[in-house]
Amino acid sequence: MKKVTALLLSCLLGQIAFGAVYELRTYVTNPGKLDNLNARFRDHTVGLFKKHGIESVGYWVPTDGESSKNTLIYVIKHKSRDAAKTSWKAFGSDPAWKKVARESQVDGKILAQRPDSVFMNETNYSPDWKNGKAEKDDVFELRIYKAAKGKLGKLDARFRDHTIKLFDRHGMKSVSYWHPVDEPDSKDTLIYVIKHENREAARKSWKAFIADPDWKKAAKASGVGRLAKPPAATYMKPTDYSAIR
Repeated sequence: MKKVTALLLSCLLGQIAFGAVYELRTYVTNPGKLDNLNARFRDHTVGLFKKHGIESVGYWVPTDGESSKNTLIYVIKHKSRDAAKTSWKAFGSDPAWKKVARESQVDGKILAQRPDSVFMNETNYSPDWKNGKAEKDDVFELRIYKAAKGKLGKLDARFRDHTIKLFDRHGMKSVSYWHPVDEPDSKDTLIYVIKHENREAARKSWKAFIADPDWKKAAKASGVGRLAKPPAATYMKPTDYSAIR
């Protein structure tokens, strides 16, 4: 039994080490430095990411409050967790990056704190996103759900079998759905991004979704119960260099 358990654990760790992973990163800048950060990503960082095997997925700036002035949220993709480690090491030691980092901060340090990073696996019901016509009023929404203990599987089933279809019915386009790789968040957290035509459309869509009898029926029958805490929602606008628009 111990040998079987060890083998299963080894296989699981191997999947984590060698399967494709996404990374959600959040940067908070010092006052007045968000434009500098965006310029650095637009003109240098995205290209250097590609050079070192890091795929850029999407880059967004929150639309509301102080975070609209100092925060960049983005998702990148690595071939594996081990590849991520190798890529970040190569990126950090690249002379071109060191030069850009140094020259971009001559008027003061850009970041106010260390970036926040969450490694994620894509769920098996995550759609294949394809950009449509991009409009200036388009808005994306990053949502983070914490399921009650032992209920993440039921939450996934509800999204897979019901929620995504109902989102589409009410004008909300699913971009991607992920689970964090690392514990404890891997046990209870769902992270996803959806797209709305604009903020007013988002408000109307959520109102119609919540009132939809099919949603009420699915929610009641799903066995999910109440979430461990209210969902965290962030409305965002894509940057001009974001792959997802």
